[in-house]
Amino acid sequence: MNTRTIGNYSSLTCTKLTLFTVLAVLIQITGLFLFITGFFPVKPTLSGISGLESFYPPGSDPIDLSQNASTLPPDKLKSLYQEVSGVPPVFNRLVLMVIDGLPAEFVLGRDGMPPSKEFVEAMPYTQSLLTKGLAIGYHAKAAPPTVTMPRLKAMLSGAVGEFLDVAFNFNTQAFLDDNLIGQFFRFGWKMVMLGDETWLKLFPGMFTRYDGVSSFFVKDTIQVDYNVSRHLADELKSTDWDLLILHYLGLDHVGHIGGRNCILMTPKLMEMDEVIKMIHSSTIQTQEVEQRGTLLLVVSDHGMTESGNHGGSSYEETDSLALFISPGTFGYTSETDIKAFQVDIAATLALLFGVPIPKNNIGMLMEDVFTSLTDEQQLRILELNSWQLLRLLQAQFPELECGRFSCESGSGGHEGAEMFCCLYLDAAALFESWKSKNSSRSAGGDDYRNIVLAYQNFLRSASKWLSGRATDKPIGLLALGIAAMLLSCSILVGLLFVYGRDAPFGGRQHLSHIDNMKKWHLDEIFSLAVIFILISSMGSSSMVEEEQYIWHFMTASLYLIFFRKTLQFSTPGRLLDAQNVDRKQKRSCSRIYSIVAVLISGRILKGWHQGGVNWVHLPDISKLLEQAGSAAIKSLQLISVLLVISISLTAILLPFWKSHFVMLFTIIFLFPGWLVLLYILNYQDSIVTSASSDAIATTVAQSIYALLSIFTVVILFTIPWFMPLKNSKTFRLFCLSSDISPQIQREPLFWGFRYSIYAIGWCCVFSWCLLQLLLQQPINSMPVLLLLVQILASIWYFSDGGPHTRQWVEVAALYYVGMTGHFGLGNTNTLATIDVAGAYIGVSSHSTFISGILMFIITYASPMFALLSMLIYVSVKDMSAFMDTQNDMNVGQLLKTCVGYPCLVPLGLNSIFLVAYTLILLLMRNHLFVWSVFSPKYLYVCATTACIYVGTSFVALATTYTFMVFVARRKLKEGLMNE
Repeated sequence: MNTRTIGNYSSLTCTKLTLFTVLAVLIQITGLFLFITGFFPVKPTLSGISGLESFYPPGSDPIDLSQNASTLPPDKLKSLYQEVSGVPPVFNRLVLMVIDGLPAEFVLGRDGMPPSKEFVEAMPYTQSLLTKGLAIGYHAKAAPPTVTMPRLKAMLSGAVGEFLDVAFNFNTQAFLDDNLIGQFFRFGWKMVMLGDETWLKLFPGMFTRYDGVSSFFVKDTIQVDYNVSRHLADELKSTDWDLLILHYLGLDHVGHIGGRNCILMTPKLMEMDEVIKMIHSSTIQTQEVEQRGTLLLVVSDHGMTESGNHGGSSYEETDSLALFISPGTFGYTSETDIKAFQVDIAATLALLFGVPIPKNNIGMLMEDVFTSLTDEQQLRILELNSWQLLRLLQAQFPELECGRFSCESGSGGHEGAEMFCCLYLDAAALFESWKSKNSSRSAGGDDYRNIVLAYQNFLRSASKWLSGRATDKPIGLLALGIAAMLLSCSILVGLLFVYGRDAPFGGRQHLSHIDNMKKWHLDEIFSLAVIFILISSMGSSSMVEEEQYIWHFMTASLYLIFFRKTLQFSTPGRLLDAQNVDRKQKRSCSRIYSIVAVLISGRILKGWHQGGVNWVHLPDISKLLEQAGSAAIKSLQLISVLLVISISLTAILLPFWKSHFVMLFTIIFLFPGWLVLLYILNYQDSIVTSASSDAIATTVAQSIYALLSIFTVVILFTIPWFMPLKNSKTFRLFCLSSDISPQIQREPLFWGFRYSIYAIGWCCVFSWCLLQLLLQQPINSMPVLLLLVQILASIWYFSDGGPHTRQWVEVAALYYVGMTGHFGLGNTNTLATIDVAGAYIGVSSHSTFISGILMFIITYASPMFALLSMLIYVSVKDMSAFMDTQNDMNVGQLLKTCVGYPCLVPLGLNSIFLVAYTLILLLMRNHLFVWSVFSPKYLYVCATTACIYVGTSFVALATTYTFMVFVARRKLKEGLMNE
C-alpha cells in the first residue's frame, strides 16, 4: 500500500466534509433553539389583573361590578376596595429598601444563632430595632436563579419566575404580569425610585421621580450608593409620594470584588445601618401627624457565597432578608429565626395596603406583621389569601369543584384536587362557624387558633404544590428539537466514521503497523468509555454538582494508559529492532517525561479548587494560599506570568531562531506581556482606588485588549504571505522532521504551511494565556500555567504519533484536558461560580455585550485553550503520507487531514453530550432539583456548545486561509518558473 493509494482512497472530499459539517451544525442550532423555546418558558397560569373579584369567593365573582370598578377613578376605587375587603390598610406609605446581595444571616444570624460580632457591631441601630420589637425579620428563601431581575419579579408578583430570566437579567424588558407596582399605580399612588435601573426597565412610566444607576458595573462600590442616598433627605421631607423605592447596589458589588470577608463589607453594612436609622427616624415623626404611618421594608434580592457570587441554589445564595420596620411596635418578641419564602412578600404587602393580591401569586402572607388587626380581620386576610390560591388551583385542576367532594373525617386519604378542596372547606367551615358565634367567641381562643391552623395548612400545601408545579411543555416542539439534535449528532458521528475509514492512520509512521492499528487498543476503548461514563452520570443530581471529579479521574486514567503503552513500546527488545537505538530511546524518554508532566500538572489542578457544591468547604490549595495572604498569591501570579511568557516565546522562536521576520512578530508580544505584569503589580489588588488610578488601570487593560487583538490578527493574515517558500536548515520544528525525506521537505506547500500554522497557533495560544492572566482571579494564575504545561506536553507526546496512537484518540485527549481544566479553574455547574467581577476589567462604563463576552472568555478559558492548541497540534503532525516520493501532493486530502479530526472530534463529542443531556433534562422535568441543578447544567452545556462552535470555526478558517495562501503562492511560483 503506497502513499498515493491513501491519498486517492478518499470518498469524502474536503468540500463534502465541510458542507455536511456546516449542515449538521445548523441543524443542531435549530434543534437547540426549538428545545430551549419549548422547555424553559414558565408562563403565568392566569392572564389579566386582579380586581374586585379577589374580595369574593371563587365562583361568585361579581363580573358586572368588576367591569364598572375598572372605570372608577383611583380615589373611588381605593374606597370601594377597602369597603368590600373588610380590612383597613395597616399603613398608608411604604419605603421599600432593597440592599442587593445582603444575606439574611448578616442581620438575623443562622440556625437560631445570632450574627457574628462583627456584623452586630456594624449594624447597631438595626439590631436595636429587632430587640425592641419594632422590627420583624424573616429568612425569606429565594428561588433559583438568584439574580436580581427574577427575584424582584418574585417579590412583586408572588409568582414563580422564568428560569431563563438569568439570561434576560442583562437585558430587562417591561414586566407585564400582574404585580404590586401596577396595583399601586391603579390606586393612584405617587411612586419614586432611586437606585438600580432594573426597576425603570421593568416598570416604565410608573415613577413620578427616579434616578437610576447601572447594576452591572461592579467595580463601583461608592458612587452607585451615593446616587441613591443624596436624594434621601429631600424625599423623606416630601409628602407627595406614597411609595419610595431605594435599591442599593454597593454591598453586592463589594461581594463580587472581595467576597463576604472583603474589608469593605463592614463599612458598607455601617452605611446601610445609617440609612435605616435615617428612614426610621423620619417615619416616627410622620407617625405623629398621620393616622397609620409609614412602613419601612428592608429586603435583599438574594444572598452571596463566600466568594461573593450568586446565581445558584445554595443556602448562602437563597438566604435573602425581609425586615419589616414599623414606627410603632409590632408587639412581637425579637425572634430572628422566622422562615418564609420570597414570594410571600407580594401577598403580605397587598394585604397590608388594601390592594388585590396579584393574580399569579403562590405565596402565603406573613402573619406576624398583622398583629395590629383584630382576630376577625386577621382571619379575613387568611380567607382572601386562600381564595386567591384556590383560583390558581382551579386553573391547574379543571375538575376542582369542591362541592362534589366528600371530605368527611375518616373517609380516607385525599390526593390532588380533592385534597386541596378538603383542606379549604375545612378552614372555611370553621371560619363560618366562628363568625356565627358572635356573642360567645373569645379573642385568641382555641377556636380562633384552630381556624388559623386550618387556613395555614391549606395555604402551605397549596403554595408548596404550586411552587413546584412544572408548566405544561409543548411536546411537539420539544420532540422536534430533540429530533433535529439527534439528526445533527448522527451526521457528525457518521462523518467521523467515514473519515476514519477513508484515512485511518493519517501519518507515514503508521504504515508499517497497519495490521496492528486495525485492532482496538485500550486507549481507544477507554476514550469511548469516557463518553458513556459521563452520560450515565448525568442522571444523578449529585454527580452533576460534582462533575469535576469525573473529568479529573477520566483524564488522568487516559494518560496513565498512554504511559503504560509508552513503556510497553520502550522495552529493550523492541529498541533492538530499531535502526537508531539512541534516537528511539530519546523519543521514548521524551514521551514518558511528557506524560509525567501532564499527570503532575493535572493532580495539582485537581487539588487547586476543592469540590463543586457539596465539598467546597474542604481545604484546598487556593484556600491555603488565601490564608497565606495576598503577598503569596501575587508572588505565584508573577512567577506564572514570567513562565508563561518564557515558555511561549521559547516555543515560538525555537524553530525560527534565524528568521528576523518571525522574531520581530514574536518579540512584539513582549509589550502586552509587560503591560499584564504592570497591571498585576500596580492595579489588580487595589480595592479602594482614586478616580485617576482607576482610569489608568482601565486604560492599561484596554491597551492589552487592543494590542493582543491587533497583533493576533496581523500575524494570522501576514505570516502565510511572508513565510519563505524555500526550506532552510534554520527552520526546524520540535516534531521529528528528520523522518521526512529531503525531497518532500522542499515542497513549499508542505513544510511552509506547517511552519506558518505552528507560528500562528503559538501566537494565538500566547495571546489567550496573557488574556487569561489579566482576567482570571489572581488565585487562578498558576492553573493557567499548569494548563499550558499540560497542553504543550500533550502535543509533544503526540507530535510523532506516539506508539501507534490513533489521531482521533489524540484529539479527544486534548478535548478532555480542556474540559478538565474548566473545572480546575474553579468552575462548576452552578451559576454562582461565574466570575462577574472579572468581566468589568478594562470596562469604563457598563456594556452588556462587552461584559458578556469577557464573562464568556473567563468561564471557558480552558476549553477554548484546548481548541486553539489544535493549530499547534496540526503543525507538528506528520502529514507526509499524502505526498508520494514523486513530490505529487493531494491538496484536498492534505487540507482535509488538517481540519478533519481537530474539528470533527470536538463537534462530535459535544454533540453526543448535548443530545444525551437534553434527553436527561426532559426526563427530569418534574424532578425536585430541575431548576436548581439540572437546568443550570443545561445552560452550561449550551454555552459549551457555543464555545466548541467558536473554537472549531477559528481553527478551520485559520487553517484553510493559510493553506489557500500557500496554494496561491505555489501557483504563482510555478507560473514565474514557466515563464
